[in-house]
Amino acid sequence: MRHLIDTTDLSLAEIDDMISLANDIIENGEKYAESCKRKKLATLFFEPSTRTRLSFEAAMLELGGSVLGFSEANTSSATKGETVSDTVRIVSNYADIIAMRHPLEGAAKVASGKTLVPIINAGDGGHAHPTQTLTDLLTVYREKGRFNDLTIGLCGDLKFGRTVHSLIKAMSRYENVKFVLISPRELCVPEYIITDVLEPSGCEYKEVTSMEEVMPELDILYMTRIQRERFYSQEEYLRHKDAFILDPEKLINAKADLTIMHPLPRVNEIAVSVDSDSRAKYFEQALNGKYIRMALILKLLEWADEKSGHSGVEPTVNGLKCNNPHCISNHEDLMHISKRTDKNTFRCIYCETRTK
Repeated sequence: MRHLIDTTDLSLAEIDDMISLANDIIENGEKYAESCKRKKLATLFFEPSTRTRLSFEAAMLELGGSVLGFSEANTSSATKGETVSDTVRIVSNYADIIAMRHPLEGAAKVASGKTLVPIINAGDGGHAHPTQTLTDLLTVYREKGRFNDLTIGLCGDLKFGRTVHSLIKAMSRYENVKFVLISPRELCVPEYIITDVLEPSGCEYKEVTSMEEVMPELDILYMTRIQRERFYSQEEYLRHKDAFILDPEKLINAKADLTIMHPLPRVNEIAVSVDSDSRAKYFEQALNGKYIRMALILKLLEWADEKSGHSGVEPTVNGLKCNNPHCISNHEDLMHISKRTDKNTFRCIYCETRTK
């Protein structure tokens, strides 16, 4: 059974097909109005969400399907101690497809091994957010008409920003894509993104601490908020929360056709005065999220009917304990599974944290 746990679960050809389908939905929405008639989407949101949850629900309703689920962990049996494995196994009896968000990294991976229906990762902690990445790809394509030959600036919280991690994984698969990673040193991208994604792909990249110095180079500027909920302490969050703020002055030397994106919600990292700039595309980006999720639901249900593809669950390599305190393997009764990346290093298959 096919799931979407990470963007790398999709081939480039499958991504292209999904982008094409989303564009057709945008142009010919009525054609799809009953595509999911009598189908049910379960939204299991153990963590607060507005755009992602509502866009999933709007997507299913516009396809003629129905929605059930919960929007907070405290309204589910998780408050009684029920595990993700048990919750998903039960809910998959009631729905045809599940979209799940969870604060623990690797939760969607665990769910994919227990479900009877396709699982969509709607965000797992600071790890990955593949449907946001598909949203981003649709936005890039509609604005630029291509995925190749682009310089992408990613700015803000690159350490805990799951949207950033997923976008780098996706865009690094295309030709002549350059990344400019703009963040405080304490919030730079995790090591595995450099060693497991950027370096093997051969993509050119650089890490900088100033937005202004690289602005003229960028085709796309992807802003992110400093995420209060990911920090270990309030003091650490306050030290970084105003690190980068985009305002009209910083855009003076930017390209005329720059595309400014943001996964939202924003706090203060993009000044409201930027909203009227024709290059600001983050609200269009949010709308694109509904269309690409409609395409994803259709594709996963189609693949489920064909009973094709893989389970997404990797084989056991060893039992090395993950050292990430936010990994689901350290919170539920799960086998610790790692995959060897080199002679002395292993990668947790749930959250991708590297351990020596």
